[in-house]
Amino acid sequence: MTTTEALIAAADLHSAHNYHPLPVVIATGEGAWLTDVEGRRYLDFLAGYSAVNFGHGHPRLVAATRAQLERVTLTSRAFHHDRFAAFCTELAELCGMEMVLPVNTGAEAVETAVKTARKWGYRVKGVPAEMAKVVVAGGNFHGRTTTVISFSTDPEARADFGPYTPGFEIVPYGDLTAMRAALTENTVAVLLEPIQGESGVIVPPAGYLAGVRELTRERDVLFVADEIQSGLGRTGRTFACEHEGVVPDVYVLGKALGGGVLPVSAVVSGADVLGVFRPGEHGSTFGGNPLACAVGLEVIAMLRTGEFQERATVLGEVLHRRLAEIAGSGRVTAVRGRGLWAGVDVAPAVGSGRAVSERLLERGVLVKDTHGSTVRVAPPLVVEEEDLEWGIEQLWGVLSA
Repeated sequence: MTTTEALIAAADLHSAHNYHPLPVVIATGEGAWLTDVEGRRYLDFLAGYSAVNFGHGHPRLVAATRAQLERVTLTSRAFHHDRFAAFCTELAELCGMEMVLPVNTGAEAVETAVKTARKWGYRVKGVPAEMAKVVVAGGNFHGRTTTVISFSTDPEARADFGPYTPGFEIVPYGDLTAMRAALTENTVAVLLEPIQGESGVIVPPAGYLAGVRELTRERDVLFVADEIQSGLGRTGRTFACEHEGVVPDVYVLGKALGGGVLPVSAVVSGADVLGVFRPGEHGSTFGGNPLACAVGLEVIAMLRTGEFQERATVLGEVLHRRLAEIAGSGRVTAVRGRGLWAGVDVAPAVGSGRAVSERLLERGVLVKDTHGSTVRVAPPLVVEEEDLEWGIEQLWGVLSA
């Protein structure tokens, strides 16, 4: 039995089977490359679902982490610490907002945004008690907590986890007419991914986000943008909403905010929205801890340079040009995406998305399938162009075999 086989067997024996990983065991990483326990190198074409936008072991992030580790890592929110104010100030400014509520994971941030919208609806909009509604889109992925799966349309996410949390209405993604019909006097928020990641990197029709922004303003409804995967440089802009000149009322951030070092997430909005909270109404022991704030501050500083947004734009053009060539081969049925992010729907004759991912693993490229036939491509934004080209060549090699 190899080291890889032994470690996978041990994991299967002692961990819940809520994931189906590819058969590789990673030991180290640098930039866009990972090395397994056998010493084999792989080009990372997933980047931790965009959590590793800045690459593995980025020197700036490692240095910021190390420096804070030597000072203090956790105080809880029972006390102030000396990194908190700077983190909240800098993140609010990056978003063009006023206030930040820091938490840990993406799902926790979505739950916090839902609570925020409901509290705002009752305190500010005047919605009758227990009547608040949040409109979401079909095909969404906002996490896997009980409340979040209550408005999922994915049977695997929902089955055997009921009863479900009420208060949500689901409309088709990209359909402004359906959105308009769903908004009522009791609607407190529209919660959307500007690009749906888990569904296969689904980009909405041009004008959709701007249309939602207009509708929510007209109806006094909060527009909550879940930029956990799409934000912080992935699409070539700091936020994917910027591609349509849209500024939502609330940003939900996570993944890349922690620099691939640790979980960091936040809800960012105006004082008129986040100002509805009073002490004791919401909390998180690790939310906004000193280590998280130190890493988050370095991420914000890196984004302010514009370097990573520019890399996503330039390399994204390479990615989509090459994928367009593949799309004309008949080996895939569709290619979608924006910036350094794409979803490739594999033709049935080629095999499943899982099969393609496994064949790419053999060629030294790491991707992950979704919804059966789709392969997602999302390398770290630090990937070198020649490595990106090589990875796409490996994809073509698998598809054309």
